Amino acid sequence: MVGDHVPRFPSSQEYAEFAAQLVAARKARGLTQYQLAKKIGRPQSYIAKIERVERRVDVVEFIELLDALDTEPDEFFERIRKARTA
Repeated sequence: MVGDHVPRFPSSQEYAEFAAQLVAARKARGLTQYQLAKKIGRPQSYIAKIERVERRVDVVEFIELLDALDTEPDEFFERIRKARTA
């Protein structure tokens, strides 16, 4: 059916939390999707798809995003761990 969204990969609650933490980190830095995308040389739609869990992030992209967000990986993963145990 036209307009129906079928993910190309199975989603998981854990990955949704990962994406939510990326959104939180972006907002904590006061950045829009456009501003973050510009910092890493990508279109705004790239960030939007990550945040909507329509696109997975590989480790190289993840490090690039964290650098642009001025966030340390251990700090980021700790927030995910705390969210999982809450």
